[in-house]
Amino acid sequence: MAIEVNDNNFDDLVLKSDKPVVVDFWAEWCGPCRMVGPIMEEISHEYEGRALVAKCDVDSCPGVSAKYSIRNIPTVLFFKDGKIADKQVGAVPKNNFVVKLNALI
Repeated sequence: MAIEVNDNNFDDLVLKSDKPVVVDFWAEWCGPCRMVGPIMEEISHEYEGRALVAKCDVDSCPGVSAKYSIRNIPTVLFFKDGKIADKQVGAVPKNNFVVKLNALI
């Protein structure tokens, strides 16, 4: 299951993770975000124990959103060792996310 991250726990859960982390920046009102959400849930189950999948609501997390210059949603950032390793902007097929994640494992 994808975990919820926010301005308070982002550093501990994402930047300090010993596994690759996929962070889905989204908003409730965003149609394309609702398309990506179920894909992130599938990936979180398929990669359990190997990677972490997190969701960050841009409306309730202005600090993290500003820090990573999130201007368009959905934006998915891929972190490894506390650093951004890849990025995907917009709703795309599941395979696009899987290819980027596999490169980090």
